[in-house]
Parts: sequence; C-alpha cells; structure tokens
Amino acid sequence: MSDRYTQFANSPLGKMLVKNLGLPSPVQLDRYTPGEPVIAGAVLFGAATEGALSNAIAGILRGADAEVFGLGGKTAASDDQKYKGLVFDASGIKDSADLVKVYQFFHPVMRKVEACSRVIILGVPPEACDNPRHATAQRALEGFTRSMGKEIKKGGTAQLVYVAPGAENQLESTLRFFLSPRSAYVSAQIVRVTPNATAAQLDWNKPLAGKVALVTGASRGIGEAIARVLARDGAHVVGLDIPQLGDDLKVVANLIGGSALAVDITAADAPQKIAEYLKSNHGGVDIIVHNAGVTRDKTLANMTDQQWNMVMNINLSSEERINDALLAQGVIRDNGRIVCVSSISGIAGNMGQTNYAMSKAGVIGMVQSMAKVLGPKNITINAVAPGFIETAMTAAIPFAIREAGRRMNSMAQGGLPVDVAEAIAWYSSPASAGLNGNVVRVCGQSLIGA
Repeated sequence: MSDRYTQFANSPLGKMLVKNLGLPSPVQLDRYTPGEPVIAGAVLFGAATEGALSNAIAGILRGADAEVFGLGGKTAASDDQKYKGLVFDASGIKDSADLVKVYQFFHPVMRKVEACSRVIILGVPPEACDNPRHATAQRALEGFTRSMGKEIKKGGTAQLVYVAPGAENQLESTLRFFLSPRSAYVSAQIVRVTPNATAAQLDWNKPLAGKVALVTGASRGIGEAIARVLARDGAHVVGLDIPQLGDDLKVVANLIGGSALAVDITAADAPQKIAEYLKSNHGGVDIIVHNAGVTRDKTLANMTDQQWNMVMNINLSSEERINDALLAQGVIRDNGRIVCVSSISGIAGNMGQTNYAMSKAGVIGMVQSMAKVLGPKNITINAVAPGFIETAMTAAIPFAIREAGRRMNSMAQGGLPVDVAEAIAWYSSPASAGLNGNVVRVCGQSLIGA
C-alpha cells in the first residue's frame, strides 16, 4: 500500500503546507539500484588521535571509489562543500575528556550534509577495552549515535560500528552497507564486528554468486523481497512456503530463476525433508533465512491455546528444529550464514501480542546463544528486527494505528520489504564473516523500544 502522505509531503504544495503547519516531513529515501556507486557524493573522514581503524577505513573508502575529504583525502575547496557521508574513527578515544573530539568533528559540518546522508562512527567494543575509563568513553558513543539519528533528518542515518581488535579485515562489508542506499531504513544501530580468519574474494556487484540460499515464507511480502534481493546479488534461491501457497511460490521462483519447495515447516518431518532436498539438489546450502512467521493477536485473557501454539511453533520452534537438522547433517557449508527475522515487538513488546513478542524475543535469544556455538564452525547467525514495514499485513491495520506506526520514527514513514531484504543480504555476504550474534533493527529508528 502506498504512503499517500509521504507522496503529498514531497509535492510543491505539500512541502509548503508541511513546513508552515509543522507537520511530519518525510523525504523520499534513496534506495539501491544495481550498478550505482556505493555512495553518490562526498565523504568527510576524520579520526581521533591514535585511531586504530583509520588505515582500514581509508583503504575501504578508496576501494569503494568514494570522493574523500579530510583525513587522507582532499581539502574542501570552499565552505560550500556538501557531504553525503561523515565517517569518524573514534577508536582512539580513551578517556571521557577526549569525547570532545567527536563534537569537534561533527559540529562544524552538520549544516553541510545532503539529504539521505550517512553518518558512521567506529569504535572499540567496551568489553574489549583495557581499562574502565577507555570502556566508559567508548560506551558513551552509543548515546551520541542514537541522538544523532534523531537530529540528522532529511532521510539521513547514523550508525555505530564497534570493531574488535584484530577484526579490521572484516569491516568492509559493514562499512559499504552503511554508506550505501541499501541501508535506507536502518538508523541508530550498534553493530559489533569480530575477528574471523575468512578473507572472502568477491565481486561486490554480485557478492552471492555461486551461493545457495533457502528463504522460508518466500511466496509474498518480505519473504518475496528477500528472495529477489538475494537472487539479484547472485544466489540461487530455494523459496519455501506452505503447500497452500505453492502456486504463488512457483511464480516467485520462476521470476528469479530459483527453486520452489512446498513444505509446512511445522510438520514433524519438515526438517528432514528440507535437509534431504538441499543435499540431493544442491549438495548443501550456504544461507538460511528464517523469515516465515505469523501473528494471531489477542490479549492474553482472550487468547486460545491454538493461537498461542501456532505462533510459537512457526515463529520459533520450527527454526530451532530446522537448524538442528541442517547442522547435525552437515548441510550448511563452510562460511555459512543463518539469518533470522525477529521484530521490534520482540524488543519492546506490544499490546495483544504476548505470543508474537515472546516468539520474536526467543529468536533474538537463539541468535545470541547460537552465535557462540556456531562461530567455531565458521557459521554465523544474526537477526534483523523490522519495525513498521509496508506490507499487505500492515495495510489491513486500522487507519489511525497505521498512520501512527508510519510516523513514530525518525524518518516519519514506513519502510519497504526491500529494506529488510537489503539488511539480510548484507549479513549473507561471504565478506560478513565478522558479523555474528548481531540484532539490527530495520525500523527507521522507531520510537517504540528506542
């Protein structure tokens, strides 16, 4: 369903009325088109003294053909220079008194950022710091980043990337994602990059070339968008959905040159069927995307056993069973990826969704606990937590609630299924081996659970 208010607010008349009346002013977000540059505009790069990440960041910016000003780049020819990206290496900040360096970098240029700009701050995980003062200063960056996400406006985003010592070689996929229009609806997120010996060589235009991906719930909505984006990036996608949606699933599979697998994931034999299909037809799988999910909303006093059990089984327990079967039989290949779709309801809770919120919080728990188990196997597991995404499900929400969901975020609009899909493609990249146990919200910095 289209967002008519956003369309109106971006018309000549709408811009005037929105400004004069002080109404929410959503902008049309930049989104990725294949073949376009990582970032279409100038990037200002700075660092605190003794920044440990500066050399790695500079190399990534050069490799991405970014027009760089500041550290290791050009000097602005005039005070009128505008920036599409602001990147600051804060890893050298080791005391709270040094945090003024963040202010000194950003303050002079905040009026020089373009629409849909990208702000990225990079630091050291507080738990990896060598003393309390260092950890305190690095933890303080989170508050700055979340506030920056609310101030930047005009469709801009702000992110904090904690890079563990020795993980500099795993930074590129994350920096490229957050600089690019692929991260259009992701803001104020905290991501941790950890060491990994894998050094992927890939074509950044087709990062998933040669990979096999299984996407559950792929016949429509967010699942269809995930299937399309992974196929666009080069993967052979096996779309899975219930037999009742088999015809829709085949349409999607045919459009993307993938395969269709009609299975009810709650069936007792489903994990074995999936494992056998992937082994016999593809020799294994590289990417598992647990997207299938349902809602059956009722207050707890009015909820039936059937509504409770269906949601928990589909949204959480089936994922555990499928993971167990694929891991036990060695179906997931080396440098494999498991990506789960959680929800901001699993972070903040929601009225009438005790079953759904519990299942999605359980998904987060599974990701965080399994990361420790899968890391030594060179398999990663991460999650996205969507907020208000424009789908057939949200289109059925009553008007007033739907409008509140759209506007109650820093971008004053709902996201699109492709926004979720782009984040999943980032996790799925062979170059994302340093991402393990992360939960990233795709919610435009929703005020719910912020």
